[in-house]
Amino acid sequence: MNCYEIVLADDHPIFREGIKRVVERVPDLKVVGEAGDGLELMQLLQRISAQLLILDLSMPNRGGLDIINEIREINPQLKILILTMHKSRGYLYRAFSMKVQGYMIKEEAYANLIAAITTIRQGGTHISAFMGEQFADLVAKHCRRELHFEIDRLSDRETQVLALLAEGKTDKEIADLLFIGVRTVNSHRRNIKNKLNINKGTELVSYAVRNGYI
Repeated sequence: MNCYEIVLADDHPIFREGIKRVVERVPDLKVVGEAGDGLELMQLLQRISAQLLILDLSMPNRGGLDIINEIREINPQLKILILTMHKSRGYLYRAFSMKVQGYMIKEEAYANLIAAITTIRQGGTHISAFMGEQFADLVAKHCRRELHFEIDRLSDRETQVLALLAEGKTDKEIADLLFIGVRTVNSHRRNIKNKLNINKGTELVSYAVRNGYI
């Protein structure tokens, strides 16, 4: 039997083990590698081949979005399913702009993961039911030419910081979630304001909410 080979990348070992058990209940699905941070993932992908990467967005040593382009250089054919806690539209838009094949919220994983893998394996795209309406809104606005992709001005890390600001996170909370220092968060905040021509912190949060980062 030719198994569909999958790599799991998430910094929580217990969660990875649970996902692995769900996946390997299906006879022709096999987890061939696991990584707990971005650097470990890059090293792993250079050693093994797989057909699908299930990728968390908030890992230490380079977050998920930061390394997608590098992953493509190593294995251009590798399909990517984002599995994340982040429900903001900013993350969703950025992920699909980087041509991932799926976006799933972690709380839906145990019930819907196999269906998502099957869809992607057959050449389709999977979006969590929770996010589907938001993605439909994106498509509608794009078709009406009402959506301006200011997000393209920002780096992946700046996009992550802006989305977390929109969720009401403090600089300390953002630093902890992204495994970076508070001073680094402050630096990203300044860069975002400069790129978007925004002066006040309150205006930055308002911009993030207004433009769908939450």
